[in-house]
Amino acid sequence: MTTTLSPREAPASAIPGKRHILLVFAGLMVTMLLASLDQTIFSTALPTIVGELNGVDHMLWVTTAYILASTIMLPVYGKLGDLIGRKGLFIGAISIFILGSIVGGLAPDMTWLIIGRAVQGLGGGGLMILSQAIIADVVPARERGKYMGIMGGVFALSSVAGPLLGGWFTEGIGWRWAFWMNIPLGTLAIVTAIFFLRLPTVDHAKPKLDVAGMGLLALASTGLVLTTTWGGTTYDWDSLLILSLIIGTGVAAVAFVFVERRAAEPIMPLHLFRDRNFNLTTMAGLITGIAMFGALAYLPTYLQMVTGANATEAGFLMIPMMAALLISSIGSGWLVSKFGRYKWMPVAGTVIVGVALVLLSTMTPTLPIWLLCSYLAIMGVGLGLSMQILILIVQNSFPNSEVGTATASNNYFRQIGASIGSAVVGSLFAARLTELLSERLPAGGAGAANSFTPAMVRELPEAARQIIISGYNDALTPVFLYMVPLVIVAVILLCFVTEKTLATTIERDGLPETLETDGATDVRLEASADIDDAPTASARPAAAH
Repeated sequence: MTTTLSPREAPASAIPGKRHILLVFAGLMVTMLLASLDQTIFSTALPTIVGELNGVDHMLWVTTAYILASTIMLPVYGKLGDLIGRKGLFIGAISIFILGSIVGGLAPDMTWLIIGRAVQGLGGGGLMILSQAIIADVVPARERGKYMGIMGGVFALSSVAGPLLGGWFTEGIGWRWAFWMNIPLGTLAIVTAIFFLRLPTVDHAKPKLDVAGMGLLALASTGLVLTTTWGGTTYDWDSLLILSLIIGTGVAAVAFVFVERRAAEPIMPLHLFRDRNFNLTTMAGLITGIAMFGALAYLPTYLQMVTGANATEAGFLMIPMMAALLISSIGSGWLVSKFGRYKWMPVAGTVIVGVALVLLSTMTPTLPIWLLCSYLAIMGVGLGLSMQILILIVQNSFPNSEVGTATASNNYFRQIGASIGSAVVGSLFAARLTELLSERLPAGGAGAANSFTPAMVRELPEAARQIIISGYNDALTPVFLYMVPLVIVAVILLCFVTEKTLATTIERDGLPETLETDGATDVRLEASADIDDAPTASARPAAAH
């Protein structure tokens, strides 16, 4: 028996109409802008920052500290959001992010700069994951594609604006404004959340936090990133410290699995891994994270050192990639909502990413700028086709009561890939660069390279400048080719994804909500004794297979 409640009989908080959804979405966009800007704004400013603070040896930690901290917090925010609701966590995450910005803005040296970035990461881990989970609270999977596509578009837009702002700050009022700008933007995000973010009430008893699981996951994540960061560069792979980190990471990972099997509310429930699509998209997402962040983290530095572009110009050179990502992300989201078919998108997107990596590995100091930009645009098309669709596939595989945990777990492994990608590429790049400069520069010259900035390189005599340029080119381009086999593995995995029908309702504690998010005037709740019954006529028809 199915009972249909009129809008008047249903609780107002449970009926998110089009206007409410758009207000919520506007608030999420502000937060996505805040989080994604901070992932990219230091890319063009980084050479100048490490030169001023005399810390090129610690350059990769400016990126790695943020990614590591945010990665550790992803499952925490995801699980707590499912248990106690997302609004309070959302505001708290933004506040922590602002605190980290203050620490970074006041940093007198590299140590404090890295600490500020780590604190930012503790909050930043909640901004992305809670935004993705909140949109799943109010929009069914079939309609969610276009919203997720726009989220990917905002990421692309801010990825262009970030390097440009970083370059503009660096050459103008100072790179510290890359931190200070987060304060008004973060305040706006908090105000927007307070007034516009109205979510369904979560009715749970006092949650039992999986403290042991959180601690072990943090230890395993930290050990893994430190191993990939220090191994082969700061310390030999067979050194006592690296071997201890490898053993410690393995022990923490095994202990985490045993703890999760017995926890009342596991931070990463093991039953998630019984779902085929979750496993395949998670592994593919991890590989995408390695390729994306490994390739993109050091491209702006490459552009400044090799092409002679200043920080702002390097930001402009990234526009083709982000414009392509913006178009393909929004376009793929629209296609999913229109036709309900999605499996081909991440497969095709990952193939395109692999092609782009091969092309990037062929770069030379004399490569025409337009050709380099076309390679970046190809990379953008591939990333736009795959990034948000992988998240949608995961969310469509689990009920709404677990959507935060499932989304966070999937994003966790993607961020692990980002951590490994940034750390490994950074380590290989720095080690190879040091080796090449030691071989090619006169005695004592390699030591001075520790404090080189793009402006200094442009002022060097032509012979010395060409040595630096060729060193940067020869150190970075082979790394792109090393990642191609991994991308091929991701393509194979995604071919085995099962294309499940996208849900047209949001199931909340056994109560499916049928939402017409495209402006329909009749929004109803359907309470059914059998939640497995087919949707009524008020629901959108599922895509045919």
